[in-house]
Formats: sequence, structure tokens, C-alpha cells
Amino acid sequence: MLIPLLQGLKLTFSYLFKKKITLQYPDEKWEVAPRWRGRHVLTRHASGKIKCVACMLCATACPADCIYIEAATEPDGRRYPERYNIDLTRCIFCGYCVEACPKEAIEMSGAYEISEYTREELQYDKQRLLEPPVPRYEPQKKAG
Repeated sequence: MLIPLLQGLKLTFSYLFKKKITLQYPDEKWEVAPRWRGRHVLTRHASGKIKCVACMLCATACPADCIYIEAATEPDGRRYPERYNIDLTRCIFCGYCVEACPKEAIEMSGAYEISEYTREELQYDKQRLLEPPVPRYEPQKKAG
């Protein structure tokens, strides 16, 4: 009866001297893997124009049907998305939209803090998708 208790205490005390694996979030941030599928970002050419040509392949490939695109045409005949919306409440972050895009116009960033107070804030439009994700919270530097 005393031996199992001592074995359990021995195991418990052995963990006191091992490296801790718990992060003190939000003071410590998690390092994401290079292939992490976080928040979506629309990319631009060096000239500043959006790379998307509104081919609708990303919306077609999306299994959650969370991408909505309305196409328009410039005077020179080039197509572009007049509206490009992603509903992050429905998105499953599978990355099929990135794989389907022939122009590499959409990519998944490493941003994983995508929490909001209302569902409407999770409806990303074209303007919001063109902005690079920024960290919302910067941990305070500890004095000392």
C-alpha cells in the first residue's frame, strides 16, 4: 500500500527537474511551423496591383464554400476582383484555395490570433485581406 504511493511521488518529483513545455501565453508566443495555415492574405505585384485575376478557382476549390468573388474588368481587359470576401466563421483553413490559385494571389500567413467579439468582424473583405496581419497584443517587457 505504501509502495504505489512512493512510486507515484517519485514520478511526480521527477517532472520537477525536467524542462517545462508550457508557454505562458500571451507573454510568450508560439513559434509556428513554416507550413502553418493561418489567416488569409491577398498579394500584390511589385507595381501595387492585386495579383488576383478573379478566375474563381479558389472559390470553386473551397469545400466550406466560404469565398465569394465578384469579377470586374479594367479598360485594358484585365480582370480583377471587385469584391473578394472570405467568411472565417465557415473556413476550415484547409489551404485548398492557395493550392488552386494559378497566380499565387492568395496565401496563408502565420497569424493564429484570429479571435473577434462579433461574427461580423470575421467577414474579411478585399481591403482587409490586402493588409498584412499584425499582432494585436505585444507582451509588456518585464522591468528588471
